[in-house]
Amino acid sequence: MSAPLSGPGSAPQAPGREPARPGLPRTSRTARQHAPITATGLVVKVVLLGLVAGIAIWAAFPLIEAEHWIGLGILVATTAGLFYLYLSRRHIPAKYLVPGTLFLIAFQVFPVLYTASTAFTNFGDGHRGSKDDAIVAVQTSSVKQVPGSTEYNLTIATKGDPASGPLVFLLSDPKTKDVFAGDADGLRKLDAADVEVSSLSGKITAADGYTLLNIGQASSRSDAVTALIVPTDEGAIRSNGLTRAYEGKAIRAYDAGCDCVKDSETGKTWTADEESGSFVAADGERLAQGWKVDVGLKNFSTVLTDPNISGPFFGTLAWNFAFAIGSTGLTFLLGMAIALALHSPRMRGTNFYRVLLILPYAMPSFAMLLIWRDMFNTDFGLLNNLFGLDVDWFGGNWSARIAVLLVQLWLGYPYMFLVATGALQAIPRELTEATSVDGASPWQSFRSVTLPLLLVALSPLLIASFAYNFNNVNAILFTTEGGPFAPDNPTNGATDLLITYTYRLAFGAQGAEFGLAATVSIFIFAIVATVSAISFRRTRKQEEVYS
Repeated sequence: MSAPLSGPGSAPQAPGREPARPGLPRTSRTARQHAPITATGLVVKVVLLGLVAGIAIWAAFPLIEAEHWIGLGILVATTAGLFYLYLSRRHIPAKYLVPGTLFLIAFQVFPVLYTASTAFTNFGDGHRGSKDDAIVAVQTSSVKQVPGSTEYNLTIATKGDPASGPLVFLLSDPKTKDVFAGDADGLRKLDAADVEVSSLSGKITAADGYTLLNIGQASSRSDAVTALIVPTDEGAIRSNGLTRAYEGKAIRAYDAGCDCVKDSETGKTWTADEESGSFVAADGERLAQGWKVDVGLKNFSTVLTDPNISGPFFGTLAWNFAFAIGSTGLTFLLGMAIALALHSPRMRGTNFYRVLLILPYAMPSFAMLLIWRDMFNTDFGLLNNLFGLDVDWFGGNWSARIAVLLVQLWLGYPYMFLVATGALQAIPRELTEATSVDGASPWQSFRSVTLPLLLVALSPLLIASFAYNFNNVNAILFTTEGGPFAPDNPTNGATDLLITYTYRLAFGAQGAEFGLAATVSIFIFAIVATVSAISFRRTRKQEEVYS
C-alpha cells in the first residue's frame, strides 16, 4: 500500500503527529497538558482544596471518637483521591465529573441507603440509642426525691468558657446556709468567705474560681444541665429547672448479673429482650426506654400482614394511584385542550389569554391550597354559596376526593398548558395540512398526527408529573389533612396518600416509628420506580415508531 501523497515541497508527516497549519504555531499534546495555570486559577484551586482538607479534618474527629475505622478509611481515601486528581494535570474529564458524583452520593445515594437501612431496625421513640443509653434513661426516669432531703438553691457555673466549659452546680442550703459545689466527681463544701449569696433569693451570686452562667447561657446548655448528676451518699443531686436542685434516688436499677432492671419498691423485674430491644416483664409489660436493634424483615412483614396496617396500606395504595393518575391525566387533558384552542391561527388575543391562564402556576401553591380549603367549607365556602349547594365536601369520602382532584386540576393545568403549547409549536404545520389534503377530518388529524407527536415530546414530563403527584404531600395536608377519618381508624383517612400515611406513622400520637415509616417509604420508592421504568420503556418504543 502506497503512502499518502503530500503536497509539493512538503515533508512526509510522522504517524500520530498533527499537521501544521499555516500561520499557527505547532502545539504538541504534552505542551497543552502542561500549559501554565493562571494566578486566579491557582488561588481558586488552593482555596477549594483547603476547604476539602478542612471538611475532612472536621469529619475525622467524630469518626475517630466513635471508632468508625471503615468510615475514616473511606474519608482518607476520598480526600487523598481528590488531592491527587486536582493537583495532577491529567484526567481532565474526571475533574468535572467527580464534584457532581460526590454531590449525587451525598444528597441522593446516601439518604436512600440510610432510609433503607433504617427499615430493617426498630428505630423510633424509645429505641433511638444504645442499650447503655436505655439503662441510663430507665434509672434517670425513676429518680425520686429522698424523703426529708434538702431542696437546694441552684446556680449553674463552669470552670472556663461558659459555652463549652465543664458544668458545676453551686448549691446553697436555705436552712443551714452552707454552700457546696458539685459535679460528676461528687459534692464538696465551699468556704463561705469564697462565695457571695443573695439575701433575697438565697442563690450564690459569685464564687472564686467559677464563672456563673446567666439564664440565657444556662438555657442554651439545658440538656447538659439536665444530664449532670452529682453523686452523694444517699443517691444523687439533680437539677429541677435552672434555679432548684434536689437529692434523689433511682428506684429502678440495672443488674448486669440477670441482664434485667429491678424496681426496689415493688420488686418487679424487667428482663432484656435483645430481639425487640426492650426490657420486658413476665406479664408482658415493656419499659418505655429501649434501644435500637436490627429486626430483619419484621417491619416488611408487619406492613403486609398486620391487619391494622396492611388494610389501610392497600386501600391507601389504590387511592394513591387514582389520585396520581387523575391529577396527571386531568391536568394534561385540560392543559392540552386550552393549548390546542390558542394554537389555532384564527384565535385572536392569545398572549392575553396565556397570561391569564398561567396565573395559578405563578401563585404559591401552599397559599392557594389553604384558600381552596376555605372555598370548600360547608358553611361559608364560596362554592356552596355561589351555586346554592349544601355539600359537606370534606365530610364524605368521595366528595373529599373529588374536591382534592378539583384543586389539583386548577393548580396543575397551567403547567401542562405551557408544555403542550411548546410541543405544539414544534410540530410542523405541513403535517396537519397534509392530512387535510388527504381528506382527514380535524379529529382524525389530531388523533393520528398531533396527539402521537405530543405524547412523544411530553411523555417524560407526564411520567415526572405522575411521580410528583404520587408523593404530593402538600396537596393533602393543606386541604383535607388526610380526612375524613373513620371512627374506628383515626390513623388513616379517605384522602391519605401513602406519603401522608407514612408521615402519620412516623410522627403520630402513638410516637415516632421511623423504622416502620422507612419500610413504607421503600414500598413507595419501588412502586414509583417500577411505574417510571415501564413508562420510559414504552416511551422509547413510541419514539422509535415516530422518529
